[in-house]
Amino acid sequence: MSVSYSIKSYKNFGKCVFITNGKITLGVTVELGPRVIYCALEGRENIMFVDEIRRFNVDCGSYGTWYNYGGHRLWCSPEVVPETYSPDNDPVDFRVEGNVFTFTAPATPFGKELSLIFEVSEDCPEVKVISRIRNVSDKPSEFAPWSLTCLADGSVAIMPMCTRKSGYLPNRVVSFWEYSDVADPRFKMTNTYARIRQDSFLETPFKAAFNNEDGWEAVVLKNQIFIKKISEYEFIRYPDYSCNVEVFTNDSFLECEVLGEYRAYAPGESAEIAETWKLVDAPDGYAPDIEQLRELAK
Repeated sequence: MSVSYSIKSYKNFGKCVFITNGKITLGVTVELGPRVIYCALEGRENIMFVDEIRRFNVDCGSYGTWYNYGGHRLWCSPEVVPETYSPDNDPVDFRVEGNVFTFTAPATPFGKELSLIFEVSEDCPEVKVISRIRNVSDKPSEFAPWSLTCLADGSVAIMPMCTRKSGYLPNRVVSFWEYSDVADPRFKMTNTYARIRQDSFLETPFKAAFNNEDGWEAVVLKNQIFIKKISEYEFIRYPDYSCNVEVFTNDSFLECEVLGEYRAYAPGESAEIAETWKLVDAPDGYAPDIEQLRELAK
């Protein structure tokens, strides 16, 4: 089946573009965002978190109110108010060329133009995703692109720990936030993988970041496995003590986050994060066997 799309209203997010190849379906907002507010194997449950009641929001003063909404979004790092939380409540430009779909938001008051680009496979449940930030101001701007996928309750994130041989030098970086308890029962770290699970009964947030040099992470939820393949780790400047992958969770959702290079971008220059999303059916759930996940991520 070839790639097709339709435009329809979804919940209280207004009109959305629903894209499918008969195996995977994406729903992307066009009256706000853009956000990937829906993602699932054909006929299965949506894996994206959706905030219909607008529980999560930030007052950005004269700039307006930022709403989480849910789903996949694009931000600038480091995290500061109001720039990072610049409200994305306006309609976006939507273009389609074959199986490539581009969504571009109006420029922010801080001189950034944010775009999400999706190249949907013709015959398998995979999507190539480009998250792009272009400096549309008249002066250099220092930031890192920050891609965040906000997934539904019940998610369990699993990612490989770096096992590169480094002799007398360190090979693993793990960063924690001040609210992160290293004894949190949702968090487990071994020599080969880290696991962070969402728990609706634990209100305290938890976040950790890693130098992910294997180029993938996986999330098990809704009887599906969401695999995010990312660009190769480079020895460049990343935010948050040079981590390129972060996971945040609270009592409502789990977020898989990817970071790009943190540097000054010239006027007209773009920063990008390239990912490939893959969905795998897991009707009986899935044990976090790191080697089986590694095979699926190839």
